[in-house]
Amino acid sequence: MKPLTDEALWRQALSGSVEAFGELFDRHARAVYNFCFRRTASWSAAEDLTSEVFLVAWRRRSKVVFSSDSGSVLPWLLGVALNLARNSWRAERRARAALTQLDAAAHEADFSDELLDRIADQRQMAEVLEVVARLPVREQEVLALCVWADLSYEDCALALRVPVGTVRSRLSRGRDRLRTLLAESGPEPGREQLLGRWAS
Repeated sequence: MKPLTDEALWRQALSGSVEAFGELFDRHARAVYNFCFRRTASWSAAEDLTSEVFLVAWRRRSKVVFSSDSGSVLPWLLGVALNLARNSWRAERRARAALTQLDAAAHEADFSDELLDRIADQRQMAEVLEVVARLPVREQEVLALCVWADLSYEDCALALRVPVGTVRSRLSRGRDRLRTLLAESGPEPGREQLLGRWAS
């Protein structure tokens, strides 16, 4: 049987179906979680933000807007995630505290390879975000949505509630500035790999 579309599931959720909303969560939680990690450089903050995104989605389920291309709810969810990440100083403080605790504990305990990889991912993402933070916030957001989240210009415009032309111009300016920043800061392989798609 063909799976239900996001819009069909959302109509069921509007009628109070927790199961339909759970299906939407299963379908999109990973993408939201990855996006939140890339905006915070903290796995724990990403988990908290993902939970908040779906809590907001449940509360505002009568106000959702779907992608005109695919009928997906993901662009709207990523717009919520972006707003929560942008406005939540608490999440940023938690991310810094988590990094500090993990750095201290890494010298005292014998961690599994998986946990060490997660710590390394957080450190590397924090370095990337230091570079990205030098861009205007509007350009950071368009780059994050179009490049890391792979949204189309139209879906990015939906997530940000701006015209498509605004997305295109912010993306172009952001990439130009990022190329300049990368040239000025010198080569660092891990960071270059993560930022390379942003600048091209």
